[in-house]
Amino acid sequence: MKRHSKISKCVLFILLCLFCFACKQSAKQTLAAPASNPPNPNVKNISYADPAIRVIHVFVALCDNKYQGIVPVPAAIGNGQDPETNLYWGCDNGVRTYFKKSRDWQLIKRQKGHTMVLERLVFKHRSKNVYLVADAWDGQAIEKTTEDYLFSSSGQLKDTLHINKKIIGINGNANLLAYIGHDGLMDFGLANKFSNADHKTRDCIILACISKKYFKDFIASAKATPLVWATGLMCPEAYTLHDAITGYLNNEPTEKIQQRAAQAYAKYQKCSFTAAKNLLVTGW
Repeated sequence: MKRHSKISKCVLFILLCLFCFACKQSAKQTLAAPASNPPNPNVKNISYADPAIRVIHVFVALCDNKYQGIVPVPAAIGNGQDPETNLYWGCDNGVRTYFKKSRDWQLIKRQKGHTMVLERLVFKHRSKNVYLVADAWDGQAIEKTTEDYLFSSSGQLKDTLHINKKIIGINGNANLLAYIGHDGLMDFGLANKFSNADHKTRDCIILACISKKYFKDFIASAKATPLVWATGLMCPEAYTLHDAITGYLNNEPTEKIQQRAAQAYAKYQKCSFTAAKNLLVTGW
């Protein structure tokens, strides 16, 4: 936290102003082809399910001035190879810092990762049998991050995690899959190889600029259920995810989950609730 405090309030204010323009609106969309490919045999597929334990798996593509198509943010928070001060991870409203401060969640494990996933955090909900696994992906690996997110959403990529003598399901074994970061699909195209592999429906949240437009065909092929995604440019910080998850764990209807997300966004971005609700939508 001491390192974060070095970033002045002035810089953060400038950042929020910049962020409205952080995604390239002129990016050319690559339309996804109809899903016809079989499940990818090259991805891990370890099936596991324990109905008593719910799992949320969060993919965070670290903000990266060098390797992502964004308007550069201050260097201290735009280094996609340094989670410590990254906008989406180590800053006050990054996933690691925000969820560590939450009264609802307890950090039970922090693990340094490999060359692409630089850090993994495991949180346990304080009153529910729910785990949240958050991965900080190297900003340079945003295409791989997006692919693994979509493979997980379709049930093609499944894995498990051993935590406190328990086994929990991650990737496609998770109940809810969330993506936070720049919308890389504005910069690169992916073949639609994300057809649903197991006839199971997973819930998803995609907090990235214009994510509904760019992710829609892939999520449809995966047969996942979009709880919250964006119709325009946005700042994908952790408060929106946090409050949407609160509604999700309370088994609230999708409209209420959307409302919680919009209220959080309006509060921190100092915009109207109506504007936030038009930006953060649910369903198709």
